[in-house]
Amino acid sequence: MPGSHDVDPPEPPGPGGHDRGDDHDHDDLVDLGPAGDEAAEVLAEAEEVLHEAAEHLGAGGAADAGPGTFVDGTEEPSELRAERDEYLEALRRVKAEFENSKKRWTRERDEMATRATAQLVERLLPVLDACDAAISQGSTEVEPVYKTLLETLSREGLAPMETEGQIFDPHLHEAVVAEPADDSSDGQTVVVDTLRTGYLWNGSVLRAAMVKVKG
Repeated sequence: MPGSHDVDPPEPPGPGGHDRGDDHDHDDLVDLGPAGDEAAEVLAEAEEVLHEAAEHLGAGGAADAGPGTFVDGTEEPSELRAERDEYLEALRRVKAEFENSKKRWTRERDEMATRATAQLVERLLPVLDACDAAISQGSTEVEPVYKTLLETLSREGLAPMETEGQIFDPHLHEAVVAEPADDSSDGQTVVVDTLRTGYLWNGSVLRAAMVKVKG
């Protein structure tokens, strides 16, 4: 008609009547690799079956259709209603199981990424050791490199251990030199010198400190 405006029709829903935008709910599963691809496909299929079952068996009927009736008003047999409820409950359980699996896969993916990063940082520790040794010998020209690298790694979770004067802890310290105890030791083994710096990574021991102890 003259004066009318063309309006693009809305995008039709995907198979099973659900909006295609729902597919984005499973994007994080796809990110998990082949296992995630398969899980996303199965979960999407289960959701489609759940929706179709609700439509065809009466659970998705008209608003004025009461319990136990089809959309045309005819009464639903109790056997069919029981079978419908059984299938719907089974499908809901499948969906819940996949949601739990998705959380587990995401957690495992994050843990793998954390371990991989820690391994990379551990390979860089000899660089920090070399810089530290050079600085202790008076080579001040490496200080900017040492400081920049340490600050960068510290922002990601690396932290040098404070050891001197601490009570010896075999989980944190590796004793390579030991001195006899004296009257000031109070019967405890104490770290008196650090021979190689130890590091923590996000609160966990990345490398134990190599120390000299007394006691």
